[in-house]
Amino acid sequence: MSLDNAPDDVKLAVDLIMLLEEHEIPPETVLNALAIVKRDFENKLKAASPSQ
Repeated sequence: MSLDNAPDDVKLAVDLIMLLEEHEIPPETVLNALAIVKRDFENKLKAASPSQ
């Protein structure tokens, strides 16, 4: 299956999965780190949005 025509978010997800699996990072560590990353990017998104 080719990712050439996949959306950017799918391509990024596949890259991240491969990177994390190659480094044999425990799933619990991955999930905890992803929660931190998610909060960080949600805050960046809020900061970039115009105030209402």
